[in-house]
Amino acid sequence: MELISQHGCHGGVQRFYRHDSAAVGLPMRFSVFLPPQAQGGAKVPVLFYLAGLTCTEETFMIKAGAQRFAAEHGLMLVAPDTSPRGAGVPGEADAWDFGVGAGFYVDATEAPWSRHWRMESYVAEELFDLVTTALPGEASRVGIFGHSMGGHGALVLAQRHPERFRSVSAFAPIAAPTRCPWGEKAFTGYLGGDRGAWAQYDATELMVRQQGAPFPAGILVDQGLDDQFLQSQLHPDAFEAACQAVGQPLTLRRHSGYDHGYYFISTFIADHIRHHAGQL
Repeated sequence: MELISQHGCHGGVQRFYRHDSAAVGLPMRFSVFLPPQAQGGAKVPVLFYLAGLTCTEETFMIKAGAQRFAAEHGLMLVAPDTSPRGAGVPGEADAWDFGVGAGFYVDATEAPWSRHWRMESYVAEELFDLVTTALPGEASRVGIFGHSMGGHGALVLAQRHPERFRSVSAFAPIAAPTRCPWGEKAFTGYLGGDRGAWAQYDATELMVRQQGAPFPAGILVDQGLDDQFLQSQLHPDAFEAACQAVGQPLTLRRHSGYDHGYYFISTFIADHIRHHAGQL
């Protein structure tokens, strides 16, 4: 790993790294907040944050104000970039909701995306192993959360890798991507035209197929009611119904006056850090 920069922050240290990714086949960047409890290499719980469309590994660390609360609870924060960059795929940067900055946390199966767009393997395997070996993350105490596309990623990866992620929450997630334009566009490009193959990356579809509650301590989701994407893209009601059907405890909080951005996230970030700290 190449340490790009580091900054003192709330008694701990905020770092930005670059490394050559075997999963993606390109250099990848990620950010890490090490709380003061990790001084001297002491093992601490880890909380992954997956960002939304157009974001980078910097967005959450700069805008959410999460480090203060992570320091209080002794949690390491890890935020990967949202896609490979520099792959040279024709048209990779033509749209803001597909390609660069829009990896959707899936392993693509369709050429030309399948060579480098392997964000599930990168996050749930390679980066997970990196921060729990080269960095002082405790592998048995790892949670995951995210926003929008990253909220989708968190809810999906938590269900697909329950042996790795013990807690999960989301801000305004794309909760049923097979039913919305963002998901249909991304899944068609990355996974092909067989809609049946899309269900493996749809949080609602995955939950409906669960045999009981995969996270008995509960899932937390916050949703702004003034979110401009609520009706057309997010569908939290579908995920709520799926959780009810299988007995999965879910706290879905709906907030008047809040939109899709980081003012919303920063308002409720302390609750999410507390949610994960209590389970980790």
